[in-house]
Amino acid sequence: MKALILVGGFGTRLRPLTLSKPKPIVEFANKPSVIHQIEALVKVGVDEVVLAVNYQPELMSACMKEWEIKLGVKVTYSKEPEPLGTAGPLALARDHLNDGQPFFVLNSDVICEFPFGDLLAFHRAHGGEGTIMVTKVEEPSKYGVVVANEQGKILQFVEKPKVFVGNKINAGIYIFNPSVLDRIQPRPTSIEKEIFPAMASEGQLYSMVLPGFWMDVGQPRDFLAGTGLYLKSLEHRKSTELASGPGFHGAVLVDKTAKIGQGCSIGPDVVIGPGCVVGDGVRLRQAVLLEGSSVGANSWVHNSIIGWQSVIGKWVRIQNVSVLGQDVTVADELFLNGGSILPHKSLSESVPEPAIIM
Repeated sequence: MKALILVGGFGTRLRPLTLSKPKPIVEFANKPSVIHQIEALVKVGVDEVVLAVNYQPELMSACMKEWEIKLGVKVTYSKEPEPLGTAGPLALARDHLNDGQPFFVLNSDVICEFPFGDLLAFHRAHGGEGTIMVTKVEEPSKYGVVVANEQGKILQFVEKPKVFVGNKINAGIYIFNPSVLDRIQPRPTSIEKEIFPAMASEGQLYSMVLPGFWMDVGQPRDFLAGTGLYLKSLEHRKSTELASGPGFHGAVLVDKTAKIGQGCSIGPDVVIGPGCVVGDGVRLRQAVLLEGSSVGANSWVHNSIIGWQSVIGKWVRIQNVSVLGQDVTVADELFLNGGSILPHKSLSESVPEPAIIM
């Protein structure tokens, strides 16, 4: 079986992190985010994953080589000559995908428990041309809503409805029969606005409700929220990956090469990456420390992301979705309140209001 992951463009929503790495290989819970998807695909028998890219394919390729060996999967790259939307990449990768079996298509920003086995079984059972996973939301008026009957057959799509028509939205995870490729030309095309309505009008498109959590982690606030949901999912499944012991509160993921000082209070919803150093008396809550970063003694980091190799001084307070790019240095006793700090900067003054520091 094959799968196509829509890796897409420049990752502007996740800057400053994507100034150093393409978004799909920014680590989510200590693994390149796209690897969570590829691992789950391999478990249901996918042997080739096509990454539809139009930005920094050479960086992606360098990261993927070790994972190809580790997971026993072939990763190929379909380079878009221009951005082709969400459907055009399927036509471009036609020769890779058209092997006579259903194939998966994923948005690379999505994180969930990826129940691909259930999706495949449901798709084969209903006999239609395509299946999309949908997720329930509390405020459907913000989204395009998917309206389906009790069997899951999609009746219509309603964009940002003013009156209640349903609470299920497209989760960015699909499975198609190869015949869908005959509907798509290799030009900029929206699968949601052009291909899906046509399939639904012919009774060929079904939906399956995604169990568990779902999040589009393409921007910092949602990246942090998605991290919390993912860690709670690990906790619910009683994963042995989670840290335990004095000083840890709730779901916390710590790489085995990280060093943590005395008297720290860490959690809930914290990820500490490889080679990180956390000083004595540090408080971390709803925070992500990427590889090689360090936090000085008695500092406080809440709801923020610390970029690779960044160095936080002592008695520093960082909060309010602050995001530090790679190799940022923050002097002692500073306050960062919603700062977005570009890579390789040294801060010697506080950032009391949300701001981009260039």
